[in-house]
Amino acid sequence: MKLPLAGLRIVVTRAASQAEELAQPLRERGATAILLPLIGIAPPENPQPLAKAIAQIDDYDWIVFTSVNGIHALGPQTCRARIATVGASTRDAAERQGWTVSVTPETYVAEALVEALGAESLRGRRVLIPSAAVTRDVVREELARLGARVDAVAAYRNVMPAQAAEMAKEVFRPPCPDWVTFASSSAVENLASVTPVKTLRGSKVASIGPVTSKTVRELGLTVDAEAATHTIAGLLEAIVQAVAPKTA
Repeated sequence: MKLPLAGLRIVVTRAASQAEELAQPLRERGATAILLPLIGIAPPENPQPLAKAIAQIDDYDWIVFTSVNGIHALGPQTCRARIATVGASTRDAAERQGWTVSVTPETYVAEALVEALGAESLRGRRVLIPSAAVTRDVVREELARLGARVDAVAAYRNVMPAQAAEMAKEVFRPPCPDWVTFASSSAVENLASVTPVKTLRGSKVASIGPVTSKTVRELGLTVDAEAATHTIAGLLEAIVQAVAPKTA
């Protein structure tokens, strides 16, 4: 039986520490996974706000994790706060650290988390969001609008790996890969900063969700597959469905 992705060369742009979550199932389905880490994780330039938040962690009613990296930055803690996460992988990572997760929305975008928390009485509640130094403000702004007192603390930075430009030049040397996958807007922007957009048009694009897809389109590229569930498993399934033979 032919594997669904047999013969395809597919670029994985996730951070090196996270790439195998997608690369391995791609290989199992017959693809050649090309690792091109476009995201590196570094400590925040100013570590004091995070240290202060950790020291005062029992003052918070909620802690909102929007990424696995925020969980790793905060580390295992013991506190009275309830925990909310965006996405199943973030929830699983939080639980592995010993957190008990109270809320994870059915869809894997920040707006859905705000809607889920909106069912709670948030007025006057203190909320901690350990996130990237540069990130979308949707959660913070909407929770503040609902009356919460929100501390969005830089817990880590997304940085460009040192060899990214050189690696990208080699990866996209003709013939281009069949597909390039993006699990974040940062990966899209980083690749576009080191590779001419016209070069990227030689590969099909798979996106993890609407926010990432919007960034792809803003660069003038086409999204050929978008995950229905905004997870790595959903991203994989989107590619499989996109290349599957169409029947009448």
